[in-house]
Amino acid sequence: MKNSYNALIVDDERLARQDLKDMLKECENIRVVGEADGVDSAIKAIDDLNPDVIFLDIQMPGESGFELLEKTKITSRIIFVTAYDEYAIRAFEVNALDYLLKPVSPDRLKRALERLDIDEESEVFKSKSLQNDDHLFLLFNNQFKFILVKMIVSIAAAGDYSELYLSDGHRGLVQKSMKEWEDRLPENFCRIHRSNIINLDYIDRLEEWFNYSYQVYLKGIKEPFVMSRRFAVKLKDKLK
Repeated sequence: MKNSYNALIVDDERLARQDLKDMLKECENIRVVGEADGVDSAIKAIDDLNPDVIFLDIQMPGESGFELLEKTKITSRIIFVTAYDEYAIRAFEVNALDYLLKPVSPDRLKRALERLDIDEESEVFKSKSLQNDDHLFLLFNNQFKFILVKMIVSIAAAGDYSELYLSDGHRGLVQKSMKEWEDRLPENFCRIHRSNIINLDYIDRLEEWFNYSYQVYLKGIKEPFVMSRRFAVKLKDKLK
């Protein structure tokens, strides 16, 4: 049996909202509980309704859908609805539940909704190799946030989570394993310890330590990271 979901539609075009509502009426497990035509009304609707899923337009007068995500704490699953072509939105599809191109087709909508019953964050996260200019849409310290891959300075294991340290000084937990990161990050990232992955672009200096290990100093981070002898060999190969 499928789970049931309360949905909010955020789009400045009334006809676009109505078209989507009409299609969602055919989906027994989706109940549209509200609509919003802009960022301010969406913030109020999210606070009042606490929807499970938000169909979010990107281009709206005044403020965009991305700005909505930055202005309020959102734990709902996000399905972007946009007129962008696939190349333009590639950076934003990496870790949202899905995106729909306008005009939305019923078949495409159905496929997006099928993913609601999947652990969408981990499944989408595992699906593609990342590039430095990709944006990840992650639950970061319990709030959804866009994170540019090349802004990640280091990643540290934290139980079932991992802790990101970003070049803007922010740090926070995301529910991703070190294995997931290692499998997907671009070549300028390197695991230097079972508990740490670093971005080689931020290396300030290396210092020899005891037992053939090293201390790795990264720009913007005061405390050094310890690199074991085994991982030092891997790092030297990458730096050749």
